[in-house]
Amino acid sequence: MKFRVTQKRNLWWAISGIAMLASIAAMIFSFTTLGAPLRPSLDFVGGTRIQIARDCSIANNCDQPIDVAQVREVLNEQGLGNGTIQLLGNDRQILSVRTENLDTDRREELLNSLTKLIGKFDPQTLQIDSVGPTVGEELFVSGILALLVAFFGIIVYLSIRFQFDYALFAILALFHDVLITAGVFAILGVTMGVEVDSLFLVSLLTIVGFSVNDTVVIYDRIRENMAANPDYSINRVVDDAVTQTLGRSINTTLTTLLPLLGIFFFGGQTLKYFALALIVGFVLGAYSSIFVASTLLAWWRKDKNNKPVVITDTPASE
Repeated sequence: MKFRVTQKRNLWWAISGIAMLASIAAMIFSFTTLGAPLRPSLDFVGGTRIQIARDCSIANNCDQPIDVAQVREVLNEQGLGNGTIQLLGNDRQILSVRTENLDTDRREELLNSLTKLIGKFDPQTLQIDSVGPTVGEELFVSGILALLVAFFGIIVYLSIRFQFDYALFAILALFHDVLITAGVFAILGVTMGVEVDSLFLVSLLTIVGFSVNDTVVIYDRIRENMAANPDYSINRVVDDAVTQTLGRSINTTLTTLLPLLGIFFFGGQTLKYFALALIVGFVLGAYSSIFVASTLLAWWRKDKNNKPVVITDTPASE
């Protein structure tokens, strides 16, 4: 059965538009509440993060969740009132505290104070990370620069391989994928305290590569169909191309998502949200290649008679 993607392009664009507006709204709300469109991790802002779990082998030590108010009281006493507090785990027995950079003595003092007020912690679960503010700023700038270089390289490559309008709509589709993925993490940052780190920037670069690859496959088939059937309308050409590549797009996306789902559920806390970013981005990449990039090209190249607009590098003869 032929899949006529161009017939309902307004619906696909509306879905994408609503998702993009919601993402922008989420980042604006995050900026007003957290001071950043996404909740930044130590990788970008610098500081010290201490994560430790209560020792539940001690009787009555884990009867109640950790009290955030008590943790805040300890931080205020230590002159760390601007620190952030996050409780992890379903039973809320894991404490993560992020503060300004602390030396060894101040870390020990903070841990001792928390132990006296909240209960005994398991030393085997102690994790301490420290990043200087200069290093964090350099990581952020390098990551954003890498994204911009990737976008520019894709524009140049697709302009050479196809034409500039192909490249333009592919970039719009990539922007769609990156923006909505960032919006999802803005929501998670506000509601669940999820932070974005250098791995998040790596995931965005990976999403860009996956999405543009899927888009190139469809664009290749569009170009082949236009050459083979010059009398067909551009809508028919695009519908045929999407139908012919749909199975490949679905299979590629599904087989890529399976290991990512395994990492998300069983890969541990470090890789959990990296995998989630890839899952969201890969799904969006498949969607944008099929429903956004292809339909935008069909809309752009359609004249009043619904015939393909042939764009060449040489002017038409008079």
